[in-house]
Amino acid sequence: QVQLVESGGGAVQAGGSLRLSCAVSGNLYNLRVMAWFCQAPGKERGGVAAIDTNRGTTGYADSVAGRFTISQDNAENTLYLQMNSLKPEDTAMYYCAAGWTGGMWSESLAPRQYNTWGQGTQVTVSS
Repeated sequence: QVQLVESGGGAVQAGGSLRLSCAVSGNLYNLRVMAWFCQAPGKERGGVAAIDTNRGTTGYADSVAGRFTISQDNAENTLYLQMNSLKPEDTAMYYCAAGWTGGMWSESLAPRQYNTWGQGTQVTVSS
């Protein structure tokens, strides 16, 4: 089973930027779809961004569209999440997800579509 290791989280002020990385033990192309999720204390895990690793198609939650960018580096087997114009409400643990279970692309931000998760990296945005 593929292993995922996130990094790049930290504490920033509102308006700042962070780039999260997810090191993947396997070939990104074979994983078909990967995604980033976030979970704040007391809240459910929610989809942030997803990418079709074959076609390059991307999708975003409305709350981050225009601020965050998901990308992949096939040579480095790494998934990225560039986070710009950060807001205090972006504060959460961020998780990388793989193990696409199939289904419609429209469900790519649903946690149930993935069966492999990293350990998470904390993002804290202060006002």
